[in-house]
Amino acid sequence: MDPASQALAQTLPPNVRRTYAALAAHSDVRAQGQQYLTPLEEKGFAQHLIRAANFGFPWRIKDIPSLAFSIARRRSPAKAIKPPNKNWPQAFAKRHPELARRKHRAMDWNRHDKNIYDKAT
Repeated sequence: MDPASQALAQTLPPNVRRTYAALAAHSDVRAQGQQYLTPLEEKGFAQHLIRAANFGFPWRIKDIPSLAFSIARRRSPAKAIKPPNKNWPQAFAKRHPELARRKHRAMDWNRHDKNIYDKAT
């Protein structure tokens, strides 16, 4: 039996309404056929974003859908593919928690006088 059928057959705790969303969340089944990128493409895309951020070139959230669109176009160039919808980046970030934004500390105000002044003059 496939995972989706197993999820439909299982029981939920008594305080949870029996909906498809609740069954999918409780059994950790995802609709991979409806995802914009395949799971393998998503994994590679997430690794690329992490690698770029580690090298000091983080991607802006508004540029991520256009990159995903270019990946999807390479998969099937003859078929007309629509760009991802406006909520796709947030769902992508939920599926890949390793992409969480890093908080950067502000530069120390005393740093300017100690290190940069001699280099600039």
